[in-house]
Amino acid sequence: MNDIKLAGLKGRDRTLIPVGGKIIGKDFVLIAGPCSVESEAQTVEIALAVKEAGADMLRGGAFKPRTSAYKFQGLGLKGLKILEKAREKTGLPVVSEVLDPRDVSWMCEYVDILQIGTRNMQNFSLLKEVGRVNKPVLLKRGMQATIAEWLNCAEYILHEGNPDVILCERGIRTFETYTRNTLDLSAVPAVRELSHLPVIVDPAHATGKVSLIPPMSLAALAAGADGLIVEVHNHPENALSDKDQALRPEQFAELARAARGLLAYMESAR
Repeated sequence: MNDIKLAGLKGRDRTLIPVGGKIIGKDFVLIAGPCSVESEAQTVEIALAVKEAGADMLRGGAFKPRTSAYKFQGLGLKGLKILEKAREKTGLPVVSEVLDPRDVSWMCEYVDILQIGTRNMQNFSLLKEVGRVNKPVLLKRGMQATIAEWLNCAEYILHEGNPDVILCERGIRTFETYTRNTLDLSAVPAVRELSHLPVIVDPAHATGKVSLIPPMSLAALAAGADGLIVEVHNHPENALSDKDQALRPEQFAELARAARGLLAYMESAR
């Protein structure tokens, strides 16, 4: 951990990142939306639903890194323009994944937070490029990465001059096959001991099962997470990606109520 000079906690206050009307690292943030932007009608409908249910930010994939070369890869620029329209209609800041260093600068025109996915956690050229722009970066943990490796990747971004890094625990690959990944909730308090950076949790990619998302979301909040990022689709059975882990709008509304209820209880118990 000696190489973690900028991401380390020692001698530093907690990083606070203003996005929209929220301050990540201080306020609880709930990020929700479709895995993939499939059409304008689909994305706007979901955006309006999650906004009404209490989401603070809208997630949506315009570029999708897929295991199979033959699966839906996203709408690209068209998808980003759709997300921009959804932001105009709802006022929700947009979170979307960037895959290529060459896309970073122009994607900043459309999104409020650049996401680095698990497969790109150690794409050092991409990390350096997002470190050179004035835009918050959500850095997902690699599926086989240690906490030290994860923080070292945040170090690349910070070293280039971008101080606004949000860490995201999204599950790691283990021998367990019932869940898509294994959600390492111990990483949340561990990171808070080691780093000043805010940390949120993605229970959808971690579990891959709708039934497990609510309990793991509440467990993440109890562990000290600064927020959650979940997938919501108006017709999950027809989703072009990750349909088994997409909440319906009404399920997301229930989760949002439960999360904010737990937060209120935790605050009153302090």
